[in-house]
Amino acid sequence: MFVFGSSLVDNGNNNFLSNSLAKADYFPYGVDFPLGQSGRFTNGENVIDILGKKLKIPNYIPPFTDPSTKGTRILHGVNYASGGSGILDDTGAIAGNVISLNQQIRNFENVTLPDLEQQLGDKSREILSQSLFVVGSGGNDYSLNYFVANRNRLYNLGARKFVLMAINPNGCSPMATTRFPTTNGCVESLNRAAQMFNVQLKNLVDDIRPQIPGSNLVFVNAYKIVSDIIRFPRLRGFRNTNNACCEVTQISEGGTGVLCKRGGQICPNRNEYVYFDGLHPTQAVNVVIATKAFISILKDEVYPFNVKKLSEI
Repeated sequence: MFVFGSSLVDNGNNNFLSNSLAKADYFPYGVDFPLGQSGRFTNGENVIDILGKKLKIPNYIPPFTDPSTKGTRILHGVNYASGGSGILDDTGAIAGNVISLNQQIRNFENVTLPDLEQQLGDKSREILSQSLFVVGSGGNDYSLNYFVANRNRLYNLGARKFVLMAINPNGCSPMATTRFPTTNGCVESLNRAAQMFNVQLKNLVDDIRPQIPGSNLVFVNAYKIVSDIIRFPRLRGFRNTNNACCEVTQISEGGTGVLCKRGGQICPNRNEYVYFDGLHPTQAVNVVIATKAFISILKDEVYPFNVKKLSEI
């Protein structure tokens, strides 16, 4: 499994970047993760970790920027995602040093691909065609045309199985509702923008297939999955849908309202919260997203079929 995107799927790449403000390598991040503060932007495992377990991938997918991610460590996949990044190269500049989607693909092409070919020889292309390429980007910039170009680049490099992750309903996040208080609980202008992106992203599944023969794409509607939790929280065991579990850095204190304070307080009942910080879901929400992505039979959650079926094709 090869992973590209932003903080929702980053598993520690930003830890190794100097001058980056988008880091989650400190408490309370990782409070429920077996390896502690790993750089994941949640309290425990993210969607990629959980999907990896369901796919029976041994160990966690290693982050690209870790110097030890080479040789036999890359044989089950690499994670290139970078918190704060986006599809456009200049997205994330406010966070300092982050890795854009364009650069993530270059890292795959110029570093990982030659290493894989050295490890696997003639079998590398065959294995790539059976691997999952997960892309969870766009929430930071909403550009679609550039996204299509990058998808075709991955295809030309050997990718054949794509998982496209929808943007979450970020208008319902604590960061959004704190900045723009509303009467109905969510900032609808932000959610409408996310929905516009998601509709076009889902359309890609059908529209782009003729351009990339032999490929299969799955759209995971994380927007709907998270929205359903927020609308009917108790059905899934959640009780708090609008507050961050951790104490976040406030704008009045020079923060962004997104990340947790270093060493700040956290809620004891994290499985009952939708959001761990001002933007990122808790591990409990990630479990729901990953499980539905893997086995759901509802086309408004996964389209045209689920990740389990994609992995078996």
